[in-house]
Amino acid sequence: MARVNKVLIVGGGIGGLSLASGLRDRGIEVDLVEVKKEWTVYGVGIIQQCNVIRAMAQLGLMDRVLDAGFAYENMGIYTAAGELVQMLPGARSAGPEYPANLGISRLALHKVLSSTAAERGTTIRLGLTVEHLEQDVDGVDVMFTDGTRGRYDLVVGADGLFSKVRSMVFGKELKPRFTGQSVFRHNFPRPPELDHLMVCYGKNHNAGLCPLSKDLMYMFVTSSEPGNPRVPEDQLADLMRERLAEFGGILGRLREQITDPKQVVYKPMEVIFVPAPWYRGRVVLMGDAAHAMTPHLSQGAGMAVEDAVVLSELLVEDAPLEVLLSRFMQRRYERCKFIVESAIQIGDWEMQGASRADRSGLVKKVMEVIAQPL
Repeated sequence: MARVNKVLIVGGGIGGLSLASGLRDRGIEVDLVEVKKEWTVYGVGIIQQCNVIRAMAQLGLMDRVLDAGFAYENMGIYTAAGELVQMLPGARSAGPEYPANLGISRLALHKVLSSTAAERGTTIRLGLTVEHLEQDVDGVDVMFTDGTRGRYDLVVGADGLFSKVRSMVFGKELKPRFTGQSVFRHNFPRPPELDHLMVCYGKNHNAGLCPLSKDLMYMFVTSSEPGNPRVPEDQLADLMRERLAEFGGILGRLREQITDPKQVVYKPMEVIFVPAPWYRGRVVLMGDAAHAMTPHLSQGAGMAVEDAVVLSELLVEDAPLEVLLSRFMQRRYERCKFIVESAIQIGDWEMQGASRADRSGLVKKVMEVIAQPL
């Protein structure tokens, strides 16, 4: 079977763009299609922990990402009143020259990833996706939604939670499920003293603050939302303040500044974990298309970037594609499964009002796992 020379990536999110840069850096031809007609970024900020920083460094992206974000070392656990319970030090898994953690706005991260992928020679087309694909032993014939066609050695479905590639190749019965929780987010100016990730455990909700840049941070609060109700956009500010009612300290002071519903980002928590294997012939899933998780561990995007690292390393090896994709599963499946299930478990505990000890113990275990090499 011929070496992988040309790859189609469907989806221009964090995972897809990271993979594009990784493959181009190794000389593989890459086409990337994104269904959006222009680049738009949903959300406010993102937390990159030690394993994500290491993965970004392996892809040659970290220096640019570091310049666009806010580096920090520690995570502080606080009571709902704002009293410090424990300060957890981070690990510099990428080496002493890089920080343990990084906060960055999603827009800034997207600009870095999209510009780097383009500079490395990725052919990027916006406003279209895959209409039909047919594969044989030697390749995949793809027809796009604009009527154009292409042939590839491998097609990568990096098109997110509601992946069209997954539906086309793996079956429409694989659908995301709502966990019972949602998350509200809002940006604020960052005071100098907020130089770490702040997580506050409340009785009914959990909230926190994450630095994103010299001047910016974001607040989040998770909440139980039985039935996944439709939330009117003009009520988002009122609802976010309501979910923050039990919090004091800096969260309580900031709460009263949440007045513009257009500044609130609301997202129901939906998950999916595709059974092994994540490939069918010459089509493979990665990122949220294969393993979308809740944000409780800040690892959703990180797992997608790790997927990109492993695929980039494997696809240049001189071995049959079936063997390479099998190795991809060996390196990714159990790790992703543990983290997805752990994030869901934390959310379940929150909704049940379970003890803080269970949550803290599981978080520490996850930190140990993600610190291990890929």
